[in-house]
Amino acid sequence: MKNIETETKDYWTQRYNEEKTGWDIGYPSKPLKAYFDQLENKELTILIPGAGNAYEAEYLYNNGFKNVFILDISEVPLAAFKKRNPDFPETQLIQGDFFTHNTTYDLIIEQTFFCSFPPIEETRITYAKQMFHLLNTNGKLVGLWFDFPLTNDLEKRPFGGDKALYLSYLKPYFMEKIFETCYNSIPDRNELFGIFMKL
Repeated sequence: MKNIETETKDYWTQRYNEEKTGWDIGYPSKPLKAYFDQLENKELTILIPGAGNAYEAEYLYNNGFKNVFILDISEVPLAAFKKRNPDFPETQLIQGDFFTHNTTYDLIIEQTFFCSFPPIEETRITYAKQMFHLLNTNGKLVGLWFDFPLTNDLEKRPFGGDKALYLSYLKPYFMEKIFETCYNSIPDRNELFGIFMKL
């Protein structure tokens, strides 16, 4: 019988192999690019979990952030990234489960990763705890969360939520610096942009 990690890996590998990647816009999202452009410390250690094709990581690396790490449960997008970026260090391409990862970072980028797994209470609480544990002292969780109603459909990704719901999971572990409707999302994509400091 398959365990949850194997089932999750198989699910996402199939999605990539079948090119069922409707969330993939093919370039760094504007809100995250704008945030990256104002970062001054290029020595930051940065993790992008559930990175997929990781255009944000590509942008960061090409702009001097050499300590960026990509984590995905499927090897398919990691192989595609390496093909696009042959100079990117293989040691910074991590095929594994976010929930069992144990290295710490200064900054974690949330690219609607939270909304990719079924909205089970235990999983969402564990997500918040794991983000906390993966960050160094004074570390930040920064990124995008989808802003649309959560339905009872446990199959149709991405899974939504709203500001109050996300804060209910994050507030025990993070101080909210910014969490607001994103003004520069791509058309027809409702997102919240957030910056959270580890407590």
